[in-house]
Amino acid sequence: MLFNSSTFLLAFLPIVLCGFLVLAGAGKRSWAGLWLTAASFVFYGWWDVRYVPLLLGSMLFNYSVGRSLARQPRRWLLWSAVGANVALLGFYKYTDFFLSTVNTVAGLDFALPRIVLPLAISFFTFQQIAYLSDAHDGEAAEHDFANYCLFITFFPHLIAGPITHHREMLPQFNDPENFRPRWDFLSVGATLFLVGLVKKVAVADQCSELVGKVFTASAHRPVQLIDAWGGALAYALQIYFDFSGYTDMAIGLGMLFCIRLPQNFNSPYKARNIIEFWSRWHMTLTRFLTAYIYNPITLRMTRARAAKGLPLPRRGRMTFGAWASLVVYPTLLTMLVSGLWHGAGWQFLMFGLLHGVYLCVAHGWHALKAKWGLPVHSVNKLVNAASVLVTFLCVVVALVYFRSSSVAAANQLLASMLGAGGLMVHPSLLAIPGVGFLAHTFEWTVDSASRVPLSSVVGIAAMLTVVWTLPNAQQWLRSYPTAIQTAPQASWLQRVLPVATWRPTVAFGLSIGAVGFFVIMRAISAAPTEFLYFQF
Repeated sequence: MLFNSSTFLLAFLPIVLCGFLVLAGAGKRSWAGLWLTAASFVFYGWWDVRYVPLLLGSMLFNYSVGRSLARQPRRWLLWSAVGANVALLGFYKYTDFFLSTVNTVAGLDFALPRIVLPLAISFFTFQQIAYLSDAHDGEAAEHDFANYCLFITFFPHLIAGPITHHREMLPQFNDPENFRPRWDFLSVGATLFLVGLVKKVAVADQCSELVGKVFTASAHRPVQLIDAWGGALAYALQIYFDFSGYTDMAIGLGMLFCIRLPQNFNSPYKARNIIEFWSRWHMTLTRFLTAYIYNPITLRMTRARAAKGLPLPRRGRMTFGAWASLVVYPTLLTMLVSGLWHGAGWQFLMFGLLHGVYLCVAHGWHALKAKWGLPVHSVNKLVNAASVLVTFLCVVVALVYFRSSSVAAANQLLASMLGAGGLMVHPSLLAIPGVGFLAHTFEWTVDSASRVPLSSVVGIAAMLTVVWTLPNAQQWLRSYPTAIQTAPQASWLQRVLPVATWRPTVAFGLSIGAVGFFVIMRAISAAPTEFLYFQF
């Protein structure tokens, strides 16, 4: 069931919300929790009810092991349980990829089973691995299976995150104050949900046709320079507004049920370097990878260097050897895991490897700045603007691999972005003084059948302007915090234009209501499109 479908908007959400408000308003906290859990199972089973037992079995297994680890920490049990979770994920997600790779490398002909990937398996697997690890370390001990079920299955975050942590969710489920109707949560949550729906329906979905045409064509032959850049930038915008929209909708839905979810998206295209980008993009995935993969590897390598008497970083400064073993190795390994988590394909490994290289370069540059006594970030606005642009272009290059059907297809589109497919000019541009002369001089191709029409070029430029200049949803609602532990700073626009900050006024209510009505009508009048992160 999709958040942008008529079934969800007109039936599921109203019924579940009304039932919750009635039970919570009557003081039936436990019944309200069970109602949400049952609704979450219905939400998950709507896609394919055959996989509900898989989800339930996974929860029963991890809950039982977690309780055992909380009572008596045993490393062998922890690793066995983590291995079982990874094996389950690997079977469903990577069996076809593994067999196809073996067939290619060894020249064999294993039949591919074409296993259907269960919805949300990556998300609920990571969430439960974190629970097991913390239970072993004495940081988690849940004695109520109903609460644990709600923690894992709570439908606003079940399918595509945020990846929640038991420390931030279970206390909320145990707090009676969170199971009573709150009009402030209802109004802010509904507003945030509608903002996310607008992003999905009015922006992300509008990019999909252009993106599909360009990436499909480039998989078979080089495309024109403008088409290549148009497709790549359109996909960067599509995934930005799609994932940002889903995150806003998930957090908004959580607030409707008086539950705050962690922030997961914070204007990543405004990042000045790739380190900052990953602190803003899929923030809960970054948190998980850092806590459970990167930090343990770094700690182990640090102890190994200390045992051998090798130099360790001091005050941000480090030798080349320390940088290689304590930054490059754990970073590349962590980002390869991130790439493989996103999808079973060599193109996803290339995506992870590219970001790993980006991060290593960024950390190395910061280390050099520390050695030279320079600040990490410049105070010069032009330098910062250039840093944002360079970071964005690096992200766009990696996203080409993320979206392409293969590494070869991605390489071909990147080559087209460098001019391998030639430069095409739209006939309408010939009227601009100087363009006709340049087109004739450099023998540019004049083509009216461009995959990226002039209107799309203008639209891409307009959306990039929105991304880089306007406050995000969290900033717009900054006076009424929506996510856990968020205190968003006002953007430059909010400092000069008070209307850029949401207020619970009649004017705002009527405006948002009108926009919400039209976007809901648009959503239910067409076949709903999946969110891009559903495939992971």
